[in-house]
Amino acid sequence: MSLALAGTAILGSGAGTGNASSHREAPLIAADPQVDNTDVYAFTSPDNQDTVTLVANWLPFQEPNGGPNFYPWADGAHYDINIDSQGTGKPDLTYRWTFHTEDRRGTDTFLYNNGVVNNLTDPTLLFRQYYTLQELRPGCDPVTLVEHGTAAPSDTGRASMPDYAGLRRQATVQLPGGGQTVATQAADPFFLDLRIFDLLYGGNLSEVGQNTLAGYNVNSLSIQVPKSRLAHKGDATRNPVIGVWSSTEKQTLKLSPGKAEPAGTFVQVSRLGNPLVNEVVLPAGLKDAFNSLPPSEDHNQPAVVAKVLNPEVPQLIQAIYGLPAPATPRTDLQEIFLTGIAKATGGPFQVDLNSQLMNRDIDPKKFVPAEELRLNMSTPVTPNPDRLGVLDGDLQGFPNGRRLTDDVVDIALQVMEGATPGHLIPALAAGDKVNTADKPFGTTFPYLALPYDKAVNQPN
Repeated sequence: MSLALAGTAILGSGAGTGNASSHREAPLIAADPQVDNTDVYAFTSPDNQDTVTLVANWLPFQEPNGGPNFYPWADGAHYDINIDSQGTGKPDLTYRWTFHTEDRRGTDTFLYNNGVVNNLTDPTLLFRQYYTLQELRPGCDPVTLVEHGTAAPSDTGRASMPDYAGLRRQATVQLPGGGQTVATQAADPFFLDLRIFDLLYGGNLSEVGQNTLAGYNVNSLSIQVPKSRLAHKGDATRNPVIGVWSSTEKQTLKLSPGKAEPAGTFVQVSRLGNPLVNEVVLPAGLKDAFNSLPPSEDHNQPAVVAKVLNPEVPQLIQAIYGLPAPATPRTDLQEIFLTGIAKATGGPFQVDLNSQLMNRDIDPKKFVPAEELRLNMSTPVTPNPDRLGVLDGDLQGFPNGRRLTDDVVDIALQVMEGATPGHLIPALAAGDKVNTADKPFGTTFPYLALPYDKAVNQPN
């Protein structure tokens, strides 16, 4: 077996069933998919470069024909996208979506819709969800940006919803002060081959190059806002670097016959910043705890830090396939995952890329290592993005934020084995042979591909 495929096989084999970037990555959240964060993306909007687009996805492995209830958001849960502009590991800004359901089916029907749905207000759409979007800042009263936004429904099929793109446009809301947001179903934008469970790609490398997530949908929250809204002190020129992560909070459910009612305080149950951290860096025994922590506590968790400095994946590749693991401690991975890359961190890269320590108005004494997806908003947009991002000289790509087209599995495998910009590991060059998503992305907000509407086991 080639080292390229062997390495990718190990990368995919975290805890849970069918793990991807953060799909069913931890034991507890695997049983609660409605609030399971799958992926986070943060990038300068290519067609509106004074803004940043943030995308966070939940509820993985949605088979398009999974009716009659399909894939609703969890009523009352807090779906959050968090921004750390000072490097404290604490959110300086949180965008919070909270959903509620209007179910018109009652005792009359089991159908999600009982006719063609051309508009979100059509009486044929029997199951509807609405949301409130708030902007939260420490020490300030919450600001309601959207009072009664309508979520685009699950796509129940081409006969029922012949123009889903139109429904998504109707669900897109303009924000006060500039920007826009949408809550929608979408084709899962993450791409990789997960057929590691069949004797490592069939035992003879015959099973490679298939996007395992092709055909599945996710629930997605996208928001596009001016850079000044995200930057420390509103100044994206002096303070261009932000850290981003998504999280979900929910209440305990009080169960009674035929009912499940939220009760008690909110508890964080899922979290995601950089892709693949909880999946392939942390062992099973730490995964649930990591999902419950804020990034500000990461540096106080010696077991978590130890796994970053001495990760398991390179050791497994060396033991099984003979590719020498890089020397430890892995301070390069500490920069990528915990501090961002900058000269001020004192790490091995010694370039200014995407650490909040580059922001001119922060207090460096308050900076702490924290697992976040860091984006330098001043990095120019790449006209022709390279799927390997920074490793291949495209400074706008992962790990400097994350675009929909970034091939984070191949990037992560290279980085785990010690690759640096311009110096890739030749034995891993082939990766998993899945280099793009199955459906092309759009050129305008929210950029996500429309949801699949045919069964996964049926050709498109």
